[in-house]
Amino acid sequence: MAVSVSNEFDINAPLSVVMEVLQDVPALPDWSGPHSAAEVLTEYPDGTPDEVSITVGMVGINDTQKLKYTWTDTVCSWSLLESSQLAEQTGTYTLTEVAPDKTHVKFDLEIDLKIKLPGFLVKKGQKSAAETAKKGLTAEAERRFAQ
Repeated sequence: MAVSVSNEFDINAPLSVVMEVLQDVPALPDWSGPHSAAEVLTEYPDGTPDEVSITVGMVGINDTQKLKYTWTDTVCSWSLLESSQLAEQTGTYTLTEVAPDKTHVKFDLEIDLKIKLPGFLVKKGQKSAAETAKKGLTAEAERRFAQ
């Protein structure tokens, strides 16, 4: 059964800086606690990540996943290509400029586990994913903007 989580928040940094953080896939473990490794396997002609390998651990489950990314000027989205623990995963960051130095972020994530987990663990994982998206991305984008 697929589960989903959404979160919306503002970041005090320009949209271009927030997008730069999202495109910097190898730095993902620096700002996202559940991610222990991230590697760009292939790139699009413009240099943005295409296929990516990530290692993630959440609620006692560790997994290495292969993801396919797509990009626009305001959207970062991905879908699952391979995983030992997930049957499906899609995610999207949709960015909207609120002001020159402020970006509104809408985060959506849907996953379908291959294994059965108790409901409270699934909810804990959902909450953790939403908090990481908000706190980690915000802190990293605002740190880069302040430099």
